[in-house]
Amino acid sequence: MKKLVTFALTILTALCLVSCSVPLKSTTSRKNGLDCAFQADVSITLDRLQAEGVVKRFGTGAWEVEFSSPNTLSGVKLEFSEGNTEASYKGLSFSVPQSAVPVRAMMLNLIKAVDSNAKSEELKGEEKDNALEVSGKLDGGEYVLRVDKDGKLCGFEMDNNKLKMTFSGFTVIDAGTAEEETDAPAEETTAVSSEEETSEPDTEAAVAENVTEPSSETATETTE
Repeated sequence: MKKLVTFALTILTALCLVSCSVPLKSTTSRKNGLDCAFQADVSITLDRLQAEGVVKRFGTGAWEVEFSSPNTLSGVKLEFSEGNTEASYKGLSFSVPQSAVPVRAMMLNLIKAVDSNAKSEELKGEEKDNALEVSGKLDGGEYVLRVDKDGKLCGFEMDNNKLKMTFSGFTVIDAGTAEEETDAPAEETTAVSSEEETSEPDTEAAVAENVTEPSSETATETTE
């Protein structure tokens, strides 16, 4: 009998030690800093693709991103509005180049994740490395949205798509002013282009020469 009691106590002690050694995940909340117009520098890792640029949010569904690297995307701007995507290069509009298709798909996931969470009064998730991780699921897969102590966007990840976005220099902007500034350079560029036709690309084909297509493997994996 004593052996049986001793064995039972040993089992209970072992279970207590195991349960204590496994940290419990606790959900916490943080103020929501997503429901505003903002801009931020973004660093994107998408499988083997590395890209840098500036992303802007003007309101629900209205976003844009302009790339500074790699060379295949440098100078390309993608504008998202009401479910549509427009591409431009130095003020000239053209169809979305193949090199930007994978990033476009991931930007659409980011937009859906941020815009849906921006509707909440506060953000709820798990604390990790001084950031709050908000988990969710989209048609493209599960995601983790990271916000800083002020509830502002600082990261976005989708493991199944091998995607990681890191944001820095988050700045709140005036949506109306930002849209006016976005339109003004396009008009100026159009005027310059008419005077210097020989120095700027004036057809979609010419622009395409500056935006080369990445490996078909990366584009195919991401699109899926």
